[in-house]
Amino acid sequence: MNWEDEGYLLSKKKFRENAVIISAFTKTHGKISGIVYGGTSRKIKNYLQIGNKIFLIHNSKNRNKLGYLKTEIIEAISPRYFNDKKRSYLILSIADLLNSLLPDEESHNNIYLSLDNLIKNLDDKSWPLIYSFWEVNLIKELGFGFTTDQSSSSKDILSINIDNISYKVPKFIINGKIPDSFSKEIINHALSFTRNLMLNKFFLPNNLYLPKSRVLFESCFS
Repeated sequence: MNWEDEGYLLSKKKFRENAVIISAFTKTHGKISGIVYGGTSRKIKNYLQIGNKIFLIHNSKNRNKLGYLKTEIIEAISPRYFNDKKRSYLILSIADLLNSLLPDEESHNNIYLSLDNLIKNLDDKSWPLIYSFWEVNLIKELGFGFTTDQSSSSKDILSINIDNISYKVPKFIINGKIPDSFSKEIINHALSFTRNLMLNKFFLPNNLYLPKSRVLFESCFS
């Protein structure tokens, strides 16, 4: 099975002396894994950084076996934020959540487009709130959406019930509008809401742990 696609690198691990196994979230083919021969060479390993956008050429003779990948860099994203702890944790959190939650080889175009939008806005002052919307979209696209009426309340934090569980949620998430100004506390409430929802819908029922990178990212706003 041969195809070409673009995607974001989610993970990599050494495989034999000159190769690595990578996982990527691709635009058309969803989450995929494959062997990259020469992946330990200086040229290739320099751009095989978690979060980078890459071009992939996939080749496999058997759908049930791990395929082979050739890769090229499209956009080096993670190196921009090597000295930025918050954004670095965010990139790792995205990669670990997608690796944990996405099924293999199943297209999720809306999640991909939402991720594209988030990456393009990482230098926007509202990037933590945009990330919160990305997690909300991820939860909805994986089958656990929720609906609420827009609120005219003057309160910044509201209480809602989802499947008989009470959550504290920032009003901007309910209204779908990023406020002109926001506090560290609002960011923390937003991340706490999406974390609890993901725990209740995905991780706890399947005896899985929330990725450490997601915990560390949220701790930056505590």
